[in-house]
Amino acid sequence: MSHLRREFVKILFQKRTYFGWAGLFLIPWLITIAMRLSNEGPPPPDQGGPEFVFLITSNGLYVALASLFALVNFLLPLLASMSGSQTIAGEAENGTLRTVLMQPVRRGALLMAKWFIANVYIAIGLIILLVSALAAGGAFFGFDRMMLFSGQTVSVGHGIGLICVAYLFAFLAMATVVSLAVTFSTLTNSGLTAVAAALVLVIVMLVLGGFSVFDFLEPYLFTSHFDAWVNFFQSPIEWAPIGEALLNFAVWIVGLTTVAWLIFRRKDILS
Repeated sequence: MSHLRREFVKILFQKRTYFGWAGLFLIPWLITIAMRLSNEGPPPPDQGGPEFVFLITSNGLYVALASLFALVNFLLPLLASMSGSQTIAGEAENGTLRTVLMQPVRRGALLMAKWFIANVYIAIGLIILLVSALAAGGAFFGFDRMMLFSGQTVSVGHGIGLICVAYLFAFLAMATVVSLAVTFSTLTNSGLTAVAAALVLVIVMLVLGGFSVFDFLEPYLFTSHFDAWVNFFQSPIEWAPIGEALLNFAVWIVGLTTVAWLIFRRKDILS
């Protein structure tokens, strides 16, 4: 518990913590204001894209979905990369890692505490995003029965429940990015290098997933499953792609954290 408390207090005294959370708070309001000031109606049938974004003006619940859709492929992975990269590389860069490891601590326990708190940072950020989106949507457009992507409608309470589950799914997706960043963090003594490496790899995966010629890689890339949360808004819920996504996330998280532990337990603290 001492490791967890120390790591949590540490993030509370870092300015970048609040910049990230502030951005997540503001974006739903910007989306809501933009839709309030625009005169756009539903998109034409051939326009494509997420049509639920244009339903915001009739139901504020869709602000939460639009915010998640807008951020899940860039800003959230960026914050997850920043959070995970500071676990080891950030301390090494600041010269505090040597001091910590010279004390009688178990490296595995220390690494897991840092990984856990890095994920707590993302969890708090997603809660801020969700609360902000619901507040902005309710304030500007109010809440009404939610129409699912398959055409059925559900009550406001049911809709909010599905939104919460979608955000929980997004948290598990971001945990893979945190794990990736933690692994790079054990390989370098530069926090910026770890951030860049993790984010570049995420972008490479997103690019690979955008071309049909690389479809054979799709089941293995965790980025290909970031948007699987939309299946919660079908009736009945399509569990197969959700299950595949969760299995993919679990394999990546376990594999990456194991690699990070193997590297960190042999890391030279004098370098």
